[in-house]
Amino acid sequence: MMALRAPHAHEGITIPTLMFKVILALLPAAVLGTLQFGFPALFLLLTCLVTALVCEAACQKLNPAAAGKLNDGSALLTALLLAMSLPPHAPMWIGALGTAFAILFGKQIYGGLGQNLFNPAMLARVVLLIAFPVEMTHWITPSDIFSGQWYGLNIDGLSGATTLGLYKEGKEQFDLLSHLMGLSSGSLGETAALLLVAGGLWLMQQQVFTWHVPVATLVCCLLPGSLLWWFDPAAIPTPLAQLTSGGLLLGAFFIATDPVTSPTSASGKLWFGAGLGLLIFTIRAFGNFPEGVAFAVLIMNAATPLIDNFTRQTVYGHQAKEEQA
Repeated sequence: MMALRAPHAHEGITIPTLMFKVILALLPAAVLGTLQFGFPALFLLLTCLVTALVCEAACQKLNPAAAGKLNDGSALLTALLLAMSLPPHAPMWIGALGTAFAILFGKQIYGGLGQNLFNPAMLARVVLLIAFPVEMTHWITPSDIFSGQWYGLNIDGLSGATTLGLYKEGKEQFDLLSHLMGLSSGSLGETAALLLVAGGLWLMQQQVFTWHVPVATLVCCLLPGSLLWWFDPAAIPTPLAQLTSGGLLLGAFFIATDPVTSPTSASGKLWFGAGLGLLIFTIRAFGNFPEGVAFAVLIMNAATPLIDNFTRQTVYGHQAKEEQA
């Protein structure tokens, strides 16, 4: 007797569709960053993208059973996220080394797409920061493209510390408009707050992810940060500086929402975001590093299986069967 197959609803959402939607949402901030930081930033970005494709193709050639395909967009997204978290004028070999590590040891070593425990881009960034602290903390002041100034091939950028770094050194400096428009020092993924928020909201509207992780992350980072600033303004930047500086927005909307390394249930996503936000606040306020998004993401990635275990939803009909027994 032939078994009948039940009909299933399909929304037409595929892995390549999700990946390329996230890439599209990141592109405005990436383009503005390359305009502000010139050819060195553009070459760094291209180096990451090319290295990701080469490493992905090589791994799939060596292990045809690995999950994922070269054209599914996952490797490009990993490379883009890593490039946007690096200093814009970092050497190209930093981008190539970090991207290779992200693809080989952050993704493919686990079996390919959807098998990794940690976010590959953030894993690579932490490794680079520990191994090459000088290259990873060399920040550049954006060029003024509105006046015709642009960092070309033979023009060295002017060094300038990030806002969080200045606060860590006891030098208060914050200009809200500069942070909103991408005119502040930092990585490509932390200079254009408005574009990052717009991209994140568009992804939520497209149902790429839900509101739970971003909202919980922002609230649980900014609420204790605001309270600490209220009682001791010298200990931490202003709430607006905490929001628009560093990788908080990039992490909340584009990194922590990774479906592979974050919990599956709505309550689990809230716990995940809450823990992430509190860790970012703690590292920023009391740690040796001015920024803590990458470290916090990896810690919460490790806690994801535990969160899933405690917030696992009851299988439909399971409770009824137990009651009948």
